[in-house]
Order: sequence, then C-alpha cells, then structure tokens
Amino acid sequence: MFDISSLQYNSDNPTLIAIFFTVLCALLLGVIIAFTYEKTSRAVDRPDHFLQAMVLITIVAATIIQAIGDSVARGLGMLGALSIIRFRTTVRDPRNIVFMFASIAAGIACGVFGFLIAFVGTIGFCAAAFLLRISSFSRKKSLSGTLRIEVPRDYEAFPELEKLLDSYCKNYVLMSYKVFPGEKKAHLLLYEYRLKLRDTYKGGHLMMALKKFPELKVLGLIFQNNSGINI
Repeated sequence: MFDISSLQYNSDNPTLIAIFFTVLCALLLGVIIAFTYEKTSRAVDRPDHFLQAMVLITIVAATIIQAIGDSVARGLGMLGALSIIRFRTTVRDPRNIVFMFASIAAGIACGVFGFLIAFVGTIGFCAAAFLLRISSFSRKKSLSGTLRIEVPRDYEAFPELEKLLDSYCKNYVLMSYKVFPGEKKAHLLLYEYRLKLRDTYKGGHLMMALKKFPELKVLGLIFQNNSGINI
C-alpha cells in the first residue's frame, strides 16, 4: 500500500517516489486546466502548441520548485539562469495569460507538496471558468466597425444621422474628423466613427439607410473581429 509518509523529504535528499508523485500530480492538473481551456474558449483557432504548453509548464514549474527547495543560493542561481532566456511570444488574449498562470500556480503548489491546495485551487479555477462560459460575461461579442463619411462643411443633418446610428448601433463614438487644406476639397469634412451594431448582420441595412442622406458620401464601412481581421 502506498504510504503518504514516503513523500516527506528534505530538499537535499528527495526520494524517487516523491519526485514521481509530484510530476504525476502536476501532469494531471495540467491536463485538467488544458481540458477546461479547450471546452470554455470561444477562439476558433486553438493552437495545439498552446494546449501542450499549459500541460508541460506545470511539470516544469514543479521541477524548478523541487530543485530549489529551501536553498536561497539555488533560488538566486535559478533566477539568474532564467533571466538569460528571452520570451518573445506575444499573447494577445488576457484569458490565455490567466490560464498559463493557473498552470504555473498548480505546478508550484505541487512542487512544495501543497497537493490539497493544488487540487482545490485547480478545481475551483476550472469550475469558475465553466460558470463564466455560460454566464452573461461570455456573450458572443458583435463585430466592431469603422464608418468613414464625407460631408459638406455646412452639413446640418447630424442630429438625424445620430438618430440613425442610435437605431442600428449598441454604441458609437466619433473618433476623428479631418479638414481638407486644399482648394479641391476645402468645402468638405471627413468624419470617422467607431461603432458596434445591435445585430452583427445588419451592416448592409445600415449602409442602405445612410444612402438616404443625399449630401452624405460613405467612403467606407468596415467591420473587424477582435484580432483585427477585416470581415
């Protein structure tokens, strides 16, 4: 029968059973976190290497903590060694960073033999992720758009235009406007709005409604997802 007392060891002479059990627990928790990310993420493209990284980093974190133990000298040496490495991978989604930190935290907890903390923390984190997935915080985000229009300097139909935007958009804001210095377009102004539609698929309807303003010229209506890819 497995004796839990065999896991009691000092940092100078760790037992093989203790090391193996720590790595096994870190691996299990890493798989649980990666599984949770896979099932709760709305990202269309979920790279396999990121899922693998979440699993592997728990083992790496546990191994580092076990190697350091209670030695301050080892800790400083490990800090110096890790400072040599330059991580240049850009993580655009803050949620991905949170999951990566969760994997690291699980590995650290296993490395210091805080198995109860590691399991309870991981289960609590994953349960919260699933709850948030079905909550109002995880509604599908509508596409953001940029509207560029050209109007005469003496244009007076802005109240009607804003009423139209209110009817089609959840929210909108005037980002900038441009005054043309040359004589050719000196009588025109270029406005740029940032907006989000109430219905993602009503972009064509908005364009048709804008055409009802004869003095207004639509130069562009572009919608983008959160990654900045034009739709």
